[in-house]
Amino acid sequence: MAIPLTPHPAEALILARVPQDVRERAARLRMMIFDVDGVLTDGRLYYGEHGETVKRFHALDGFGLRMLHESGVEVAFMTGRESPTVARRAAELGISEVQQGIRDKNAAVTALAQRHNLELDEIGFMGDDIIDLAAMHRVGFAASVSEAPVYITQAAHWVASRPAGGGAARECCDLILAAQGRLGGYITSRARTTLMASGSPQ
Repeated sequence: MAIPLTPHPAEALILARVPQDVRERAARLRMMIFDVDGVLTDGRLYYGEHGETVKRFHALDGFGLRMLHESGVEVAFMTGRESPTVARRAAELGISEVQQGIRDKNAAVTALAQRHNLELDEIGFMGDDIIDLAAMHRVGFAASVSEAPVYITQAAHWVASRPAGGGAARECCDLILAAQGRLGGYITSRARTTLMASGSPQ
C-alpha cells in the first residue's frame, strides 16, 4: 500500500503522538476486530423489566467504524456475551462479521483469518479484559482502553486516551486510517460532498 509522503494535517496530528512501530502495525491492517462490552460500550449492563440487556453505543465510535469499513478495512465485532442489540448496531453500520457468545477468541480470530485469507499480522484486535488477552497476543496490532486492567494495557501496542464507549474505538479507527494514509482522503471527499449538497460555491 502506497502511503502519501506528505500526510494530511489531520493525519499528521494523529501520527505525531504514535510510535513508528505502532504506525507500521496499523498500516498493515486489513481487518480490525472490536470487543463490545468495555470497548464499544462503557462496560455497564442495563437490564429491562423483562430481563433484556440494554447497551449504550456512541455515535463517534459508530462513524469511525463506518469510515474504516468504507475505506477498505474489514470490521468485525467479537463478544463473549449475546445480545440482539449488538446485531442491530452492526446492521446499522453495515458490519456483517458479528460473532457473539465467543469464549475462545484466540481460536475465533484464527478462524476469521483463514476464512478471509489474511495473515495474522494483517488483523487487529481491540479488547479490555482477560478473555481478549490471547487474541491480543496473536494479532499484528493489539489495542485497548485506559480503563482496562494494567496487565491488559501492557499487552497492547496502543491504548486509547478516550474512554470506552465514549470515543475509544473512534480514536483507534482514526489512527488506522491515518497510518494507511486514508483519513485525509475521507475528510476531503466528505467535505466536498457536503459543499456540493449545500450548493455552496467551490
